[in-house]
Amino acid sequence: MEVLREKVEEEEEAEREEAAERAEWARTEKMMRPVEVRKQETTLTQETLGELEKQLSEIQIPVSAELPTFAKDTIDISALPVSYKTNTPKEEQLLQLADNFSRQYSHLCPDRVPLFLHPLNECEVPKFVSTTLRPTLMPYPELYNWDSCAQFVSDFLTMVPLPDPLKPPSHLYSSTTVLKYQKGNCFDFSTLLCSMLIGSGYDAYCVNGYGSQDLCHMDLTRDVCPLTVKPKETIKREEKALPKKYTIRPPRDLCSRFEQEQEMKRQQEIRAQEEKRLKEEEERLMEAEKANPDALHGLRVHCWVLVLSGKREVPENFFIDPFTARSYSTQDEHFLGIESLWNHKNYWINMQDCWNCCKDLIFDLGDPVRWEYMLLGTDKPELSLTEDDSGINDEDDVENLDKEDEDKSFDMPHSWVEQIEISPEAFETRCPNGKKVIQYKRAKLEKWAPYLNRNGLVSRLTTYEDLECTNILEIKEWYQNREDMLELKHINKTTDLKTDYFRPGHSQALRVHSYKSMQPEMDRVIEFYETARVDGLIKREETPRTMTEYYQGRSDFLSYRHADFRPRVKKLTLSSAESNPRPIVKITERFFRNPAKPAEEDVAERVFLVAEERIQLCYHCREDHIIASKREFLRLSEVDSKGNKIIMMPDMCITFEVEPTEHTKKLLYQYETLMHLKKEEKLSRHQVWESELEMLEILKLREEEEEVHTLTISIYDTKRNEKSKEYREAMERVMQEEHLQQVETQLDYLAPFLVQLPPGEKLTRWQAARLKDECLSDFKQRLINKANLIQARFEKETQELQKKQQWYQENQVTLTPEDEDLYLSYCSQAMFRIRILEQRLNRHKELAPLKYLALEEKLHKDPRLGELLKMFT
Repeated sequence: MEVLREKVEEEEEAEREEAAERAEWARTEKMMRPVEVRKQETTLTQETLGELEKQLSEIQIPVSAELPTFAKDTIDISALPVSYKTNTPKEEQLLQLADNFSRQYSHLCPDRVPLFLHPLNECEVPKFVSTTLRPTLMPYPELYNWDSCAQFVSDFLTMVPLPDPLKPPSHLYSSTTVLKYQKGNCFDFSTLLCSMLIGSGYDAYCVNGYGSQDLCHMDLTRDVCPLTVKPKETIKREEKALPKKYTIRPPRDLCSRFEQEQEMKRQQEIRAQEEKRLKEEEERLMEAEKANPDALHGLRVHCWVLVLSGKREVPENFFIDPFTARSYSTQDEHFLGIESLWNHKNYWINMQDCWNCCKDLIFDLGDPVRWEYMLLGTDKPELSLTEDDSGINDEDDVENLDKEDEDKSFDMPHSWVEQIEISPEAFETRCPNGKKVIQYKRAKLEKWAPYLNRNGLVSRLTTYEDLECTNILEIKEWYQNREDMLELKHINKTTDLKTDYFRPGHSQALRVHSYKSMQPEMDRVIEFYETARVDGLIKREETPRTMTEYYQGRSDFLSYRHADFRPRVKKLTLSSAESNPRPIVKITERFFRNPAKPAEEDVAERVFLVAEERIQLCYHCREDHIIASKREFLRLSEVDSKGNKIIMMPDMCITFEVEPTEHTKKLLYQYETLMHLKKEEKLSRHQVWESELEMLEILKLREEEEEVHTLTISIYDTKRNEKSKEYREAMERVMQEEHLQQVETQLDYLAPFLVQLPPGEKLTRWQAARLKDECLSDFKQRLINKANLIQARFEKETQELQKKQQWYQENQVTLTPEDEDLYLSYCSQAMFRIRILEQRLNRHKELAPLKYLALEEKLHKDPRLGELLKMFT
């Protein structure tokens, strides 16, 4: 403030001198000019002012009538705490400092707009903007990074435009009120977001400045939706294979060079014309999309968040627009200027020129020339001054200056806002009323809260062909909490191609399903999670006449299977698919290299020509060879028409071997190979048939899943989980039943004996003694009966065991091992029962006298018998 105070004094002295000179010059000129000229000058000035007023009145400020409002009349302030309704002495002192700071600033910079320092809160109490920030670390891990925090604020709140787009608002509500009503202007958005970012450890600031019309109105109709931008694919450079020592020379090129050059010229002309056409089309579209000139360009007030580099490993400074949750560079053209910025500790004024928007601004808040701060207790390092600039050479002067700064320092009061809290229900719901729609350029994004839609839909992106958003190109739908693990559904309206994406955990291990129709034997592609399947299948492609499968990680090194079919005679139905399979014409299988086998014996491709009854084999090529070995078999039946067995003939196998060996020429080797191939063909046909059945099962399952739309609910979600709710209610019923049983066990033990007496008659001492004796004798008899019952069961079990042991001694020789096992099992169980009965009998003998004495004591203490029984003692 010392620098600002010195500047103010210099400016006041210069203004006094200049004012005196102007007054003297005006008085002299007025005496020299005629009266008519002075009148004419006054008239012209009034006409100019009238024209200027007329031009300004023609400027219309468009404010959408559909946008919601956030008036203070709709806020209930009765339940707000005292800090919202009053100011502490330290806050009052801070407001006085702010007023003094504002007066000096207005005097020094009269052409600048007033500072946004202490607007009114919801209780009509002025509060300093820095104390409105309440740094809070949210208890949700998703709200720890800046992007997730900004997205939550953007989704959770509804945008309310400023009452006057040329001025900051007169009221700045607390973040708790904004969260309660889920609406606010750009200053409310920024205050909440900045509080969350500071609590998460970011060096964040609220910025009061000027923005473009699209930024202030949250107009994204000229912006491309981020979900439609495809990530840049990294081009992998293919490593050139080293040339082999023995390679075949390519054939000589006999084409004419002249014709090739002419063709290249013609192709270049075609490409140039196409590029010109595309460029003209792009310019035409850009001209159509270009916004109308804004009459208030550079004057619209906007508030956003600045994040400085340093903390949380932020590499460079950037802006965050709280309306859209998008990050921008500090040189972006949407941000046209900055008046001031603040955090929870201090307030800074921008002293730099914004003629080039924010592109040339330097965000070094410790530089008092570029950023004038309000409080001395700033945490930003100040620029070091040299001895010549500072003029401080004496150590005593330095100490005195430090003491003065310490005396003038003022700590920012604590925030008057209550702790910011977001309930789990509000965090899950996100959008107001659970739904939000955002319109982009040729796209519309819809968001829903989880479990709001019965099918689990949480987001939908619709892409259009034209700017009017009438012709749909494609639709993307995102799902959550689906039992079938469906995550994304992509529908291409141009080709009518539908693609479903699944998370891991589907019952059929589905990953991607592309199709046009759910009818069987149509064009479709299914990808699987290979780690969740035993057979290692990763992809299956199906057409009406073919089926192709791709494998990985199999023990037999199978990598590819392709089957060709003929049209079936009967039409396909789901019930007759198993009994009416498609006729197979050809099966092609390919294998990876098996290092355990020689290359000339390791099959690379195997083709079963079922209709032609032939089998073709192609082996892997050795590294030192340029061609692979091949073999073809004629697959004839094992017997002829007369029932005679057909013998293997040399002409039934056509072989080409690069290096033939003796054992491969023998008919026995060829015969064994043919028999093995017949078994493999039968197995391959069976696997193709199983793949067809699996496809039908998958389609049937997908139709059922799309009809039911079952959602998974966490066991910790007690509000939605019906099973957990039923279990909890069942446990409550069991506890209630146990309580009733306990009450029943505590019934009156004298009731059976009191019934024998006349009702309403008062007991005598002789009747009381008789009731006591009868109750004790009855209880004693019950204890004896229980002991006799346990003793009888004990003797019965002992006798049965003795009989079984006697039977075993008599028939031990003739018993089978199964009978012996049954006998041993019976003896073990009988001994267990006898031991339990013996323990129960001993325990009953120990507790019976104690129970008898306890009942006798309870009868003496009973209020109905106690007084009468005392007469006998």
